[in-house]
Amino acid sequence: MTTTEGTKLVRAACPHDCPDTCAMLVTVEGGRATAVRGDPDHPFTRGGLCVKVNNYQDRVYSPDRVLHPLKRTGAKGSGQFARISWDEALAEIKAGWTRIIDARGPTAILPYSYLGTEGILNGLNVGDPFFNKLGATISERTFCDSGSCTAYFMTIGPSPGMDPESFRFSKYIILWACNTISTNLHHWPFIAEAKRNGAKLVVIDPIKTRTAREADWHIPIRPGTDAALALGLMHVIIAEDLVDRDYVAQYTTGFDALKARAADYPPEKVAAITGIKAEDIRQLARDYATTQPSVIRIGVAIERHAGGGQTVRAAACLPALVGAWRRVGGGMLQLPIWAFPLKWENLMRPDWLTPGTRVLNQWRLGAALTGEEKLDPPIQSLFVYNANPMIVAPEQAKIRRGLEREDLFTVVSEQFLTDTARYADIVLPATTQLEQFDIMFSWGHFYLSLNLPAVAPLGEAVPNTELFRRLARTMGFDDPQWHQTDEAMAEAAMDWANPALQGISLASLKKTGWARLNLPAADAYAPHAEGHFLTPSGKCEFEASMAAAGNFVLPLFRQGSNEFQDGGPVDKLPTYIPPNEAPATNPRLAKKYPLNVLSPKSHAFLNSCYGNLPQQLHHAGEQRVIINPTDALARNVGQGSPIRIFNDRGSFEAVAELSDTVMPGVVVAPLGYWREPSRAAATVNALNPAAYADLGRAPTFSDSLVEIEPAEAAAAAE
Repeated sequence: MTTTEGTKLVRAACPHDCPDTCAMLVTVEGGRATAVRGDPDHPFTRGGLCVKVNNYQDRVYSPDRVLHPLKRTGAKGSGQFARISWDEALAEIKAGWTRIIDARGPTAILPYSYLGTEGILNGLNVGDPFFNKLGATISERTFCDSGSCTAYFMTIGPSPGMDPESFRFSKYIILWACNTISTNLHHWPFIAEAKRNGAKLVVIDPIKTRTAREADWHIPIRPGTDAALALGLMHVIIAEDLVDRDYVAQYTTGFDALKARAADYPPEKVAAITGIKAEDIRQLARDYATTQPSVIRIGVAIERHAGGGQTVRAAACLPALVGAWRRVGGGMLQLPIWAFPLKWENLMRPDWLTPGTRVLNQWRLGAALTGEEKLDPPIQSLFVYNANPMIVAPEQAKIRRGLEREDLFTVVSEQFLTDTARYADIVLPATTQLEQFDIMFSWGHFYLSLNLPAVAPLGEAVPNTELFRRLARTMGFDDPQWHQTDEAMAEAAMDWANPALQGISLASLKKTGWARLNLPAADAYAPHAEGHFLTPSGKCEFEASMAAAGNFVLPLFRQGSNEFQDGGPVDKLPTYIPPNEAPATNPRLAKKYPLNVLSPKSHAFLNSCYGNLPQQLHHAGEQRVIINPTDALARNVGQGSPIRIFNDRGSFEAVAELSDTVMPGVVVAPLGYWREPSRAAATVNALNPAAYADLGRAPTFSDSLVEIEPAEAAAAAE
């Protein structure tokens, strides 16, 4: 797209782990990107970008970028490095890995990655073929939505669910554990349009978030008790005969069993569990069932406690129970990603996996690196890309101790010298989205996007695709996999013959930048109006047939076919599993640590991305912890005062923000602040546990008890 002589517009797409996947237009003048804005013609982006990326060019040209390979010269964690060449860096990696493989075998090497970029080419699976060929330990990635997806598949199958754009036709909208304005901003206009047309918006969240402040009804709930609420809603809907009996009879299985289960959750019992008034539970159930079309949008946070999977099972049953799927604007929205026809096997190359190769969940990194988790062989090398585990993984103190090991050969591919990269032996320079080619799906809408490189890579930075080509050559791998160009990889990654891609090609995307999947328009999209669920029975399974096989992790999160983790079956029916750490279930721990800490996504950061950049830091302010005034008064904590937040796993320091936007007994520490510049060099994941939730090895970030004290009191005690 050329505008004037010497100036051009380049089509791009936001790379981040966010449902919006915004279409961007990059202004390039004299070979330099000077501005980034949202594409005004994109029906979802609508010309706007969020505070995280609206100055993305500043990220590209930050003086802190890593632009050349680096070799550590000081102590691990010191951040002291010297520039070396790519040849030298690759030679160091080959020598280190060859030594380890000869002595302990390839499973002593652990790759660690997630969605630092969400691109189909450079994102989640870009390193899988290489590490499968190498024979390294398989890195199981269940940080986000693994439990939710397992539960969702058990109930309605891999359905994209509702079209996010069809929310404008909804009459009753429940945002459940979903702070849309901060984490799914471009979906908000469709919700706002529905509100203008008379729809009622309900937000269920322990926190009165930016989104909850815009709701007609905010329902605060005790963390980790959402399944009890869903079952309580079912109880009322069934007891008061608000069920769509025709829909249930034709398109569901297991109603009688579900009815018996829901009978155990009358509103008074649920009120005692959730902290929500019994009459409010009744009113919510009646309104949801009788105001059609109604819709539930669940957020990622809904799975982050001991019973997170069963919570999603319960929530996913509700739309079928009331027949919400019958109409445009009715049903449920989890991840539209299931609409995109990807050839995952071409991205992951599971055919190169050696049977029996060890699997290690990233959630257990701290224990693995410190030796707490007994591994044979132990991890001798860590290769990190698209991730910053020091900040985003739990048990931060253990991870730090592990990364300090002199016998751990650590390589990090990065754009910046993150808290993790500071502990590396070798740091490799990675490109930003404006410097690389990629194709993007979305987990928040139905548009496929192409990202064209706007500028040449700065310094010696390379895309992940090129990184693994170089590593493959270095290790002597000569499969055609590593002779493909990025465009050839994009061609191989998509099932272009799938009806969803009819009329779309790589060539057409180069012209348009993006295209809606070939699905019915938003005003006609009701995928389950007549059932057609993607379960074994073809129906919404209140009583899940897949549960008999046991708890499993989907191939998206773990390579190969479904891997069953637990020997016994899981409950076929939705049930309430109490939090691991809560006064009702662990009163002894709660006496010592009476506050439940939540660590939601920050409004200005994307996980740990942007936690080092001036504009976003200015917007976010200093690391803070939000505490209810009642809890603050009991601890002699004042507004803006330094505090220490701690439990048996660790501690960090922040400033107190007193607000009744959080419930008594709950404190909020937004995720994303970097450890190095923070008070006491620690952040909220110093406190969070490495326990799994009930399904899909999901995380339990929100299932953590802590205590707070004034920082000066802590210092005096020392």
